Amino acid sequence: MAPPVVKTLLEAMRDRLPKTELVPVNGKVVEVIGIVIESKGPDIQIGDLCEVRTRNRDVPPLQCEVVGFRGDRVLLMPLGEVRRIGPGSDVFSMGKSLGVRVGFDLLGRVLGGLGEPLDDKGPVLASEEYPLHADPPHPLKRRRIDTPLAVGVRAIDGLLTLGQGQRVGIFSGSGVGKSTLLGMMARNTEADINVIALVGERGREVREFLSRDLREEGMKRSVVVVATSDQPPLVRLKAAMTATAVAEYFRDQDANVLLMMDSITRVAMAQRDVGLAIGEPPATRGYTPSIFAFLPRLLERAGAGEKGSITGIYSVLVEGDDINEPISDAVRGILDGHITLSRDLATRNHYPAIDVLGSISRIMNDLVSESQQKAASGLRELLALYREAEELINLGAYKRGGNPRLDFAIEQKSRIDSFLRQPVSECSSFEQTLERLLSIPILEDEAK
Repeated sequence: MAPPVVKTLLEAMRDRLPKTELVPVNGKVVEVIGIVIESKGPDIQIGDLCEVRTRNRDVPPLQCEVVGFRGDRVLLMPLGEVRRIGPGSDVFSMGKSLGVRVGFDLLGRVLGGLGEPLDDKGPVLASEEYPLHADPPHPLKRRRIDTPLAVGVRAIDGLLTLGQGQRVGIFSGSGVGKSTLLGMMARNTEADINVIALVGERGREVREFLSRDLREEGMKRSVVVVATSDQPPLVRLKAAMTATAVAEYFRDQDANVLLMMDSITRVAMAQRDVGLAIGEPPATRGYTPSIFAFLPRLLERAGAGEKGSITGIYSVLVEGDDINEPISDAVRGILDGHITLSRDLATRNHYPAIDVLGSISRIMNDLVSESQQKAASGLRELLALYREAEELINLGAYKRGGNPRLDFAIEQKSRIDSFLRQPVSECSSFEQTLERLLSIPILEDEAK
């Protein structure tokens, strides 16, 4: 009897046989400009995979994807480094498009942008394959989002409650604690499985995120997909699709999945690089029109299915702290809420640096009790009162007694800050968060 590993590999080979090209169909490279390879033939379609081979057998084949056509020429985008490719190199159709092998064996694994293993745990033995390009769930087949998803962060669970199947963005400049917050949520969430995409990160940051932010307890129920900044733009782009496809598999197994993507801005930049390379005209700030068609298709793939769900959390790197820059503006209009991180709070050592007044969960009121709605609204009102007069208070120009409502807000400020601040190692359950939130007096109780 064959060992299980051999049996799995044989089954995978049997599944591939019907799709295998028995007669090779090839074309020839005509031109290579930048990151685009132009060829005459073969007869293929957009999204198909090809291999470019040189006459030198010591040079491994270069895998490419068809990204467009120019006249009778095929435009190929490489999935690796373009080396020693030139006019006359053979282009062979692989007879398939990109997919990722999926299964529960992926838990605890670190994958590359195309689903290949990056860790030292051996090959991915999962026999089922999911396509990277897939349609979002039908609008009428999505379940209504009515179940909260706790993430263990008081400021979010108490004031910006998320639901299973919601999609939310974390908007932040660089160095404000975005990755640390994502790590806290991955470790503390009540979701069954985490799928984490690290797109366009420095190689050093990947190791730091895994060991410092995600840690062993978070890794056990996570799948991490990595495409670093030095990789070709198409690989960075496909990493986002690979992570989404893996999350879709687990959703189809009726699991509640937390999909975290850091960052959607770098995914958009990769799409911009691809678009510009094949001749798309630049639009706002150099971003090509295809980006604004691509983002909704990607983000809409998350959400609640008929049974399982994908809760999507997408970090948005705000260039120059301008929350109205093109990608931030486009993503904010697609998602079901946004969490804004404040550089001002970070400089005061207030972590997580969540700007509660600048953040919103659009479906929170459908998820929480009336008492929590009232407490959250009252806390926001106190924060707004304090912020309006903060400069006067800091200068010592405000005298107590002039505004009873403001006096009350000043009295409660330390309790509010204590609630919103949270050490990285601390996990607060939804019940503990609600208990602390309800214990903070609000204006209706004492000052009205």
